[in-house]
Amino acid sequence: MPIAERIDVQALMHAYYETKPDPSDALQRVNFGTSGHRGSATLGSFNQWHVWAIVQAICNYRKHAQISGPLHLGFDTHALSQPAFESALEVLAANDVDVRIAKDGEYTPTPVISRAILTYNRSRTAALSDGVVITPSHNPPDAGGLKYNTPNGGPADAAVTRWIQNHANALLGQRLQGVRTIPFSAALHASSTHPSNLLESYISELEGVIDMAAIAGSGLRIAVDSMGGAGVNYWARIAERYGLNLTLINALVDPQFGFMTRDWDGKIRMDPSSRFAMQPLIALKDQFDIGIACDTDHDRHGVVTPEHGLLSANHYLSAAIDYLGQHRPLWLTHAGVGKTIVSTAMLDKIARRQGRTLFETPVGFKYFAEGLLDGSLVFACEESAGASFSQIDGNVWTTDKDGMSAALLAAEMTAVTGKNPAQRYAELEREFGVIYGDRIEAVATSLQKEKLTHLNPEHIARASLAGDAITNVMTHAPGGGASVGGIKIVSTQGWFAARPSGTEDIYKIYAESFKSAEHLDLILADAQALVAQTLAETEDQNAARS
Repeated sequence: MPIAERIDVQALMHAYYETKPDPSDALQRVNFGTSGHRGSATLGSFNQWHVWAIVQAICNYRKHAQISGPLHLGFDTHALSQPAFESALEVLAANDVDVRIAKDGEYTPTPVISRAILTYNRSRTAALSDGVVITPSHNPPDAGGLKYNTPNGGPADAAVTRWIQNHANALLGQRLQGVRTIPFSAALHASSTHPSNLLESYISELEGVIDMAAIAGSGLRIAVDSMGGAGVNYWARIAERYGLNLTLINALVDPQFGFMTRDWDGKIRMDPSSRFAMQPLIALKDQFDIGIACDTDHDRHGVVTPEHGLLSANHYLSAAIDYLGQHRPLWLTHAGVGKTIVSTAMLDKIARRQGRTLFETPVGFKYFAEGLLDGSLVFACEESAGASFSQIDGNVWTTDKDGMSAALLAAEMTAVTGKNPAQRYAELEREFGVIYGDRIEAVATSLQKEKLTHLNPEHIARASLAGDAITNVMTHAPGGGASVGGIKIVSTQGWFAARPSGTEDIYKIYAESFKSAEHLDLILADAQALVAQTLAETEDQNAARS
C-alpha cells in the first residue's frame, strides 16, 4: 500500500484524545452492535470519552449484576487499541476492579480472554470473572472497538449490552459526570492490576482441543498469516512448544497495516475470509501443505489449500464439523450444532446425518455462548469465518469465536486423514450435491434499514422464489426465537436472507441454490426485487396510515 494512502496515526491519536463526542448526534453515541461498540476517532465515534463512559458503565453493571471476580482485559494491534486499553484501565483501577492483563504489554486475542474467563470460573458459583476486549475485529486500520464478555465467557447478550449502552450514553450526556479515572501509570501499578501469563496458559491447553501431536508427527508444512494481529507472538511459541513445521508471514506489528493488500472495495481490512485480503497467503499456496490465517483479534480464521486457494468459510466450516463428528468419540452424541441463519444449508445436511440437532440463530456469536458452555452444543459457527467447538474430551473450550483453534483444525484434519479441507468438502458435494452460494450488498437508507429489521411474514405477498414454491418465511430464528433483524425466505430449491448492515448504509443478501449457478442468480435477482418491493410497499402502507 503506498505510504501516502496509509492512515495518519498521529492525527488519529490526536482525534482520540481531543475530540469530544456530541451525544445529540446518533452517529457519535455509544452503539453496541453484534460485536460491541465500534467507530473511528476522526469521525467522533470512538474516542477517549466513549471508552471512559463504556467502561464506567461496565463497572456499574458489574455491581448491578453482582459480578465481583477479576475482569480480564485484552487488546489487539489496531492503532486505537493501545490508547483505549490505557483509558479502560484508568477507569477500572479507579473503580477498584480486580483486573488481569497480559504480562509485558502482550497483545491478547479474543479467544484467549474467553478461555481465561472460563478457566477462572470453573467450579466457581460466586465472585465470577468477566472480560473486555479492545478490538474492532477485522475492520480498517483507523477503526476502534470495545466488546464485553460476561461470566459465561461469550459476548454479552442484547439485554446486557443495552444496559451498558444506555448507561454509557447517559454518562456522555452529562459530560462524564460519574466517571471515575486515575492516571494510567497509577492504574498500571495499582494493587488491583495483575499481570498474567495469558499467552502460555492458552498455548499449554491447545492440545486439549486440537490433536497437536498428529500435526507435529505428520511434518505438514504450514504457513500462517497472522495479519499483524493480536496473535502475532503466539504462533512461534505454538510451533516451538508442539514441534510444528510452521512458517509465519506478516509478523510485523504495523498500526498502518501497510503490508496488507486491499479488499474488494479498495479499503484495508484484515479479513481472512476475503480473497483480496488473503493474497499474500494465497500466493504461497504451492509452497505449503496448508495455509491458515486469523484476523486482527484472532477470532476469525481463513484456510488456503494448494489446489483450491482460499476456501469459502461455509465450505471449510462444513468440512470441519464433518471431520469433528468422525474424530471426537468422547463428544455427546445428542449434543447439537449451532449456525447462524445466513450460514450454509450444507451444515443442516451434515448435522442430520450425524443425528445432531441444528440450532439456528440470528447473526451474533452471543447466541451460542450458553449452549457451548453447558455442552448442549459441541460446535457453533458463523458464515463470516467464526467458530468454536468443544475440547477433545467434550468439555467447553471457548464460548467466543476462536480463530486459532479453528485454523489449526485444518492442519489436524489434513494430518489425520491425508486429505485437506478442500478435498474433504469435495467429498461432501459428492454425497449431498453441490450447493451454490453467494452474498451481495445493496444500498439502503437508514429508514429502509429500519423497515427491514421489522418485516413480518405477512409483508411477503408471493408464493414462489426463482420459480420454486416458498416453504418458509422466517423473521425469527428457530433456535431461541430471537428476531433475525431481517428476513429469510426458504424455497424447495434454495433460500435467501436479507439483513441490514450495522455500520454502513447497505443491506446484505445471502443466498444459496441447490440447483445451479444460474438458479442462484435468479434467487439473488428475485431477492433484490422482493426486498425493494416490500420496503416500498411498507413505506406506502405507513404513509397511508399517517
